[in-house]
Amino acid sequence: MNFSTLKLGRILFALPFAVFGILHFMNASAMAGMVPLPGGVFWVYLTGVALIAAAVSMLIGKYARLAALLLGVMLFIFVLSIHLPDLLGGNQQAMSNLLKDFALGGAAWALADTFPAETDTETGM
Repeated sequence: MNFSTLKLGRILFALPFAVFGILHFMNASAMAGMVPLPGGVFWVYLTGVALIAAAVSMLIGKYARLAALLLGVMLFIFVLSIHLPDLLGGNQQAMSNLLKDFALGGAAWALADTFPAETDTETGM
């Protein structure tokens, strides 16, 4: 049996995002107040779908590089649009979420480079 810390690390990174996605569906109404856009519940559900899709993609290895890159973008959007305004508004507890999403976004981008780039089978790109 070939033990790979990279494969294990990918799994350990992806699984919590699937759980986060499920929690978005279970707590959508409570989370909607954190969304800085109209239609809060819609955005919570959309984020839940994105989190689950990214996790599944990374776990099965299909479009995993793209999924990790987009997950990182989404996490940095959370930092800038949710956590930073909360922190600047005086909520000191927002710092832990800001740092968590900042670190996970960076890790997602670093992990993206460990997945092979998907190619277009018709054009060979």
